[in-house]
Amino acid sequence: MSEEKFRALMARQADGKQTVALEDITLADLPEADTVVAVEASSFNYKDGLALTGKNRILRNYPIVPGIDFAGKVVSSGSNRFKAGDAVVLTGWGVGEGWSGGFAERARVKSEWLVKLPEGLTSARAMAIGTAGLTAMLCVMALEKHGIRKGGDVLVTGAAGGVGSVAVKLLSQLGYKVSALTGRRSEEEFLRALGASAIVDRADYASPGKPLQKEVWAGAVDTVGGPLLANVLASTDYDGAVAACGLAGGMDLPASVFPFILRNVALLGVDSVMCPIAKREEAWRRIASELSAKDIDAVTTTVRLDDLPRLAGEILAGQVRGRTVVTI
Repeated sequence: MSEEKFRALMARQADGKQTVALEDITLADLPEADTVVAVEASSFNYKDGLALTGKNRILRNYPIVPGIDFAGKVVSSGSNRFKAGDAVVLTGWGVGEGWSGGFAERARVKSEWLVKLPEGLTSARAMAIGTAGLTAMLCVMALEKHGIRKGGDVLVTGAAGGVGSVAVKLLSQLGYKVSALTGRRSEEEFLRALGASAIVDRADYASPGKPLQKEVWAGAVDTVGGPLLANVLASTDYDGAVAACGLAGGMDLPASVFPFILRNVALLGVDSVMCPIAKREEAWRRIASELSAKDIDAVTTTVRLDDLPRLAGEILAGQVRGRTVVTI
């Protein structure tokens, strides 16, 4: 009896050129692992845009199903942690880069990469959070651990994007006074609805500035990197902290040591790809308790698998705001 077929967005490479197309495949086309998940939703992230356009060599193996995160129900598992029907979510671990990911109706992955969905979160809402939202929560947790107190002035860069929009919502909900930095003034109404008390023009921070500037921010979440991050560090208060998780503005950090040695500013690196399971579980619990369904829906747009090739160019051009859920 032939294996059951299911739909997948498959990336292939021939003669050095990448192609991406919807195909009918079977489990035999996916890597061997101990757990099969019926994917109900995925999300579309900046890294997915890079993958689908063949940029930055995000995809490391071919053929492969892209999609760096997904949520759904366990079909079968060789692990005693899971049983059929369990609601699970996966982000990170190189899935959708070197291992087939979430842009398919089935995924086969290692059980140790999966987290059980907290009660009250559907697959769609989990993907409205997804990798970006998890990263935002990890940034918030890093600032809290450093001691950035509620009520303080905090900045979120790239605020209209996936990580930034969730960070704005979380921080404002927790009682911080949030300023949202963006290059898209048209998103002011959206950002204020999320809880931003002020909008900062990206142009004010984009060019190289003085190594030490006026102290403005108790803390910050930076999704951009490059000169912008250097300026944020230079304008952070004494004993403040910046949680950095992105490099859309460049990999370089053209800064001086002054903020660190004269103001005791901390630069907190945040990674969600290889984040340990215990910290992931805590972050997902926090997300489920801090964000209501209304909060999540406010930052979410829903699309289909068929839409993704078109959206890849748009997300790389900064034309996609908030979170994009892919219904599978």
